[in-house]
Amino acid sequence: MNGVAATGPALSPTPRDRRNGDMTTTALDDVSTDDDRASGPGTIGSGRGYALLLVITGALGLLAAWVITLDKFELLKDPNYKPACSLNPIVSCGNVMQSKQAEVFGFPNPLAGLVCFGVVVAIGTALLAGGRFRRWYWIGLNIGTLLGTVFCMWLMSQSLYVINSLCLWCTLTWMITILMFWYTTVHNIKHGIIPAPAGLRRTVLEFHWVVPVLWYGVIALLILTKWWSYWSSLI
Repeated sequence: MNGVAATGPALSPTPRDRRNGDMTTTALDDVSTDDDRASGPGTIGSGRGYALLLVITGALGLLAAWVITLDKFELLKDPNYKPACSLNPIVSCGNVMQSKQAEVFGFPNPLAGLVCFGVVVAIGTALLAGGRFRRWYWIGLNIGTLLGTVFCMWLMSQSLYVINSLCLWCTLTWMITILMFWYTTVHNIKHGIIPAPAGLRRTVLEFHWVVPVLWYGVIALLILTKWWSYWSSLI
């Protein structure tokens, strides 16, 4: 036994070892799992955090779309109907629902939301169950969430500067769509689905929270300044 080194299975490096002590990668996209290493080539899964984000935000989107759809039906039956979220001259869901912007595609916008958010919930549930998708699928999801975000930002501009009213359920939809888009982008940058320099990739993974926080801050600032005279009168 003297002079003979003991041999045995090499210990697998821990996630901290693999990142050389760098624990900055977002928990929403932690995909370093045995399933990732053992599955077939050409497919990519996700961590539990990102999958839960899709399920939760998709469910909130479904809730918002469902409530707005029900209120829209009530408004069609009775033009004098006042939705529960019409709280004051500024926060007035009824004004938004009765605008032409609320039917961009020739039917109430929330009907599209019921379909799209349902798809997001289905994708998130599949990922929670261990589902893995090919690169084109992830790119498609990124494009879809991007288009949804662009549409929501257009609706926001119309709400603030054309309709001059806010809908709380619509505002919730803006918030969750931003999260879907951004963290899908983070996921795709992390896995090389979206090519990015190493420095940019490290920055995105370490400071993933900065973009949504700043985005929300800009939206809050726009709302605050748009109706500053009204908000200040409430103080």
